[in-house]
Amino acid sequence: MFAAERRQLILEMVRANGAVSLRELARVVQTSEVTVRRDVRALEAEGLLDRRHGGAVLPGGFTRESGFPQKSHLATAEKTAIADLAAGFVEEGEAVVVGAGTTTQELARRLARVPGLTVVTNSLLVAQALAHANRVEVVMTGGTLRGSNYALVGSGAEQSLQGLRVSRAFLSGSGLTAERGLSTSNMLSASVDRALVQAAAEVVVLADHTKLGSDTMFQTVPTDVITRLVTDEPPAHDDRALTELQALADQGVQIAVAGPDAGSGPVGGGEGGGSA
Repeated sequence: MFAAERRQLILEMVRANGAVSLRELARVVQTSEVTVRRDVRALEAEGLLDRRHGGAVLPGGFTRESGFPQKSHLATAEKTAIADLAAGFVEEGEAVVVGAGTTTQELARRLARVPGLTVVTNSLLVAQALAHANRVEVVMTGGTLRGSNYALVGSGAEQSLQGLRVSRAFLSGSGLTAERGLSTSNMLSASVDRALVQAAAEVVVLADHTKLGSDTMFQTVPTDVITRLVTDEPPAHDDRALTELQALADQGVQIAVAGPDAGSGPVGGGEGGGSA
């Protein structure tokens, strides 16, 4: 593939998804991350995209939210590893809340094996993943369906969570920084996520490395409320993600790094492990 064709494909992917990791771009255009990084720099020089957190985003500040079909094909290996590790924090007989997202959907598939579990969720996809789990009780919020991510939002969803108390909440989002914590691009989704957090004694954020250092419009979980971050190992050259991980750890967030080399993760004092 010629450089012009490769760069056009990269640009089309970023325009379709809002944000794409270098790893994913390299896979799609069938070349090395070094070559893709060079292409991204060239496109950035033309003002067509911005480099950010180990990938490329649309130019102009805050990243936009992608629809579920696009998100489901991004960082799939990383999401699988994160879900495997996060499932290990859930014990038999617990009650948890699980928010909407492609990573939390992966987590739900693994929670189907935990006996005596109660899962409260506003996500149709999470509920679907648990629908045939005989020993798991699923409680859905009310609310209005938001079709782009198959989640229930609005006052009905928030009111159904009032008075609820569970051991922990598992949430994802569009971006995560040490300064603002977890954020998302949609106001209604952010409001429901805040209600989910209020119901939980602990908050576990599931975010792959491409979201580290990305800041989106609506804050959902301030950094001081996040108990644990489950993420994957950022590439060695991704200084932004590595710096953000260290800053999160410095603010007291427990870091659990998923993947084959998680035991030697980049953040001192963090937790590591393979698939749980």
